[in-house]
Amino acid sequence: MRRTTLLLLSALVASCTDSPADDIGADGTLDPLPPPGKEDGQYHAGLSTSADTSKTDVWKVVNQWEDKDTPAAQQAGMAWPANSGLTWDQKFGKWVESFEWTPSVDGYNTTYKLTTPWGKTLPAPQLECAETALFLRVAFASWYGLPLQFEAQDGHGTTIYFGHFGVRTQAGKYSGMPDFAVQYKDYTGTDTSTSWPQDATLRQRIIHGGDDTQTELAQGAVFGTYMDEIMLNKRVGYFTTIVLDYLGSANLADTANTYNLQPEAMLPGDLLLERWQKSGIGHTLVVKEVTPLTSATVDVTLVSGSMPRRQGAKETGQSAKETFTGQYTGGPGMNSDGDAYVKLGGGLKRFRVAKAVNGYWTNTWMNGDEAHWINSTDYATLSARPARFDSLLGQVPLDQQRTELLARIADARHHLSQYPASCSAREERELAFKDLYDVEYQLSQKGTVQVDQEQRTLEDYVFGELDYSHSKTCCWDSTTAAMHDIVMAAARDEQAQATANQTCVAPTVFAADSSGSYQMWAGYAAAHGQSAAWLAYHDDEDCTQRMVTTDTIVDVSSTETAFCSLAPPPAM
Repeated sequence: MRRTTLLLLSALVASCTDSPADDIGADGTLDPLPPPGKEDGQYHAGLSTSADTSKTDVWKVVNQWEDKDTPAAQQAGMAWPANSGLTWDQKFGKWVESFEWTPSVDGYNTTYKLTTPWGKTLPAPQLECAETALFLRVAFASWYGLPLQFEAQDGHGTTIYFGHFGVRTQAGKYSGMPDFAVQYKDYTGTDTSTSWPQDATLRQRIIHGGDDTQTELAQGAVFGTYMDEIMLNKRVGYFTTIVLDYLGSANLADTANTYNLQPEAMLPGDLLLERWQKSGIGHTLVVKEVTPLTSATVDVTLVSGSMPRRQGAKETGQSAKETFTGQYTGGPGMNSDGDAYVKLGGGLKRFRVAKAVNGYWTNTWMNGDEAHWINSTDYATLSARPARFDSLLGQVPLDQQRTELLARIADARHHLSQYPASCSAREERELAFKDLYDVEYQLSQKGTVQVDQEQRTLEDYVFGELDYSHSKTCCWDSTTAAMHDIVMAAARDEQAQATANQTCVAPTVFAADSSGSYQMWAGYAAAHGQSAAWLAYHDDEDCTQRMVTTDTIVDVSSTETAFCSLAPPPAM
């Protein structure tokens, strides 16, 4: 979501000042590389291995992702026994799979606890969705001295490499980036039995683009505090904050950093990306568990961060299946701009691994994984994946589906109660209702009107679905619970007036009006002594639709029952 002008990059890093937030995920300030076309293959040459990185190194490479029989690879680890016979890439998946479920700090979701090589167990950090995936990969690679390379480009077309060697271009250190090996300490090897080395400056380092609060650790803690608690090598803490500031879901969709994966090859640690537009935000989910149900079906559990940031939330059962089989993961169809979903980069991905090949750190795949790769231009195979997942992911019993769908609707409403401008929560609620109609009909032959009569609330109509690409409200991530309450109070008064006039009026949808403003609700707040609670519009994302005046409300007349067709009206 963030696409801060790249000319500001040096200033932001150097000044360390606070510099977007929908409830899904963010894109960083750096663009993905140009599409590789037919060159999306095994080898993607990156930074020269002969570059002098002695000053910019974040960690030294002492292991390789393919290692299974070296002394280091034979040792027991966080989630594997001694002499496991696993590669480090497989161990990464085992580590992700091993995370213990625990209630989230907000008391609403289920999140995870992660372990470190030093026996520390911490609750998940509060991150955006792409940040969650990047954080996990960087942490694991740094702990075990594995080569790491992410690629991106700036506004001038310069390729930038983020990795164990720091943040560099082929010509040298990228402008304004630290000399990690010179500026920051590495306490690896320090005896931690009595105390844990701390870096006071790192503990105050934030990630930008929205609130950074890590209350799962303590009040006042930020992401730098979290990194200081899990990293003896403090260089990695500083490096990770930079990675999360400047890379996002678009970079994870980039085939320079990940590759498209066959559904049947899915393992813990893989990524599922939703993309619905050429640039801007997307959604990134991490595959945590893949559990066989039968010889031909599996159950999958996902975790994802959010925007505003949250601890990685658990998603399983029908909800996970819905994500895997949706259009945004590269299925058939086009978005409202006429772009084919399959060409937007969504779907199941696996991290490429960096290897030294012919004098370059080269992003490739593990030996034997070529059969699992799908070329990014093989649109027929890519667009067929959602249907393949529909068969691969086991069928959930109808009564369980109903329970999970109602929970999804409740989750979406809860999110809207905290962030009322959220377009993804509105869409998630309606997707769940769409499935609920089908399930209720199969269970009890209930029609749409009856389901809506039983399950719809006034709030569902007030926060009607908006077309993301043509509604600037979708970029307004800093709305608050107090603003939600103002919107709903205005809606209830609107309905009370209609009742007094013995008529029915469909609720006014919370969206930008014909002048591009929100005067109805700002005026209501002022009239009821709540001016301070109503915040002015703020473009919190890289918002291509920022110049929109009137938001586009999605036409749901063919699916959802009109408000005034329900009797009595939904609960207020």
